Order: sequence, then C-alpha cells, then structure tokens
Amino acid sequence: MRFLMKRKLQDKARRIAQNPVIRQSVRQMKPHKSVWGLFGIVVFFFVPEIIAFAWGADITAWATHRLAFAGSDADSLFYRTLVYLFEDGGSWLNIGIGIAFLVWWFY
Repeated sequence: MRFLMKRKLQDKARRIAQNPVIRQSVRQMKPHKSVWGLFGIVVFFFVPEIIAFAWGADITAWATHRLAFAGSDADSLFYRTLVYLFEDGGSWLNIGIGIAFLVWWFY
C-alpha cells in the first residue's frame, strides 16, 4: 500500500515538473540578475526581519498601547496587525526563503 502511494506521488511530481505551464511560472518567479533583483530580495525578505528582531518588542508594546486608544475600526485593525506581525520577533522561515532566493539568484 505504501509503495503504491509513494509511486503515485512520484508520478504526480514528475508530471508537475514536466508541465510547461509550471516551468514557465517558475522561470517568471526567478528574480532578474540585476541590482534591482538583489535589492528586491533584500528589501522584501531581510529588512523586515531585521527590524522585527531588533525592535519587535518595542513595536509590539507601542501598538498594544495605541490599540487601547484606537478611535476607528481601521486604526484598531492596523494596531492589531502590528501586534500580530511583531509579537514573536522575526521569522526564521522568511530569512530561509530569502536565502533560498539569493542562492537561486546567483545560480
């Protein structure tokens, strides 16, 4: 039974890898080899995480304080989102994805 499921999964993965639409999508996702491609990777994956690791606790405390005095639903949603994003500090997953994109960008 396990053999059949493993075989089915391998066949499915092979068909996905050979699909021309999937291949085109992966090619379009790769950052361009330019300064702007590198800049995009750094800005979207590393800078927010550095900010979260360095000032995440301060941002969370400030947003929690401001949430108590939020006047509108939009303000409340904004401060709750800040608390949600920064309460745990940075994300090692995002840093890992950024490193993977950098490796992919170089090769």
